[in-house]
Amino acid sequence: MADLTPKQARFVEEYLIDLNATQAAIRAGYSAKTAEQQASRLLVNVKVADAIASAQAKRSKRTEITQDRVLQELAKLGFGDIRDIFSEDGSLRHPKDMDANAAARISSIEVVVKPVPGTQGQEVEHVAKIKAWDKLGALTQIGRHLGMFKDKLETSGEIAINITSDDDAL
Repeated sequence: MADLTPKQARFVEEYLIDLNATQAAIRAGYSAKTAEQQASRLLVNVKVADAIASAQAKRSKRTEITQDRVLQELAKLGFGDIRDIFSEDGSLRHPKDMDANAAARISSIEVVVKPVPGTQGQEVEHVAKIKAWDKLGALTQIGRHLGMFKDKLETSGEIAINITSDDDAL
């Protein structure tokens, strides 16, 4: 970032926080009125773009977060089978007894202890409420990564345009 102005360097640092270019420009000291235009200009600036790419690569290496790792985690959510969290007798496995793939699919487990009716509180039952991560969302993100879904219409072919001057129309 040695070739950047102090404001550009600050923009790079701020951009890496949330990848919101407009907000990064404001936090870097650019005017809120022109932040959107400044952010757009900064993102296409070769030196700024190189600094962002370099910083992202360093962060990825430092945190060991790669595209492959993210895709693998999404695959756990998208292709997981809810049956993996239950024992053969149908009881919920303790999280420490689940394999890493099964445990990764679970967003939360809430255990509610309720007295059994007619036992004057002598007996209780445990009810587990399990919330899984969004399977459809994970599959959608995987599909987008693989280019399965097109967000824009692509056309091909030729369009003939004939331009003529018509003295009467002028």
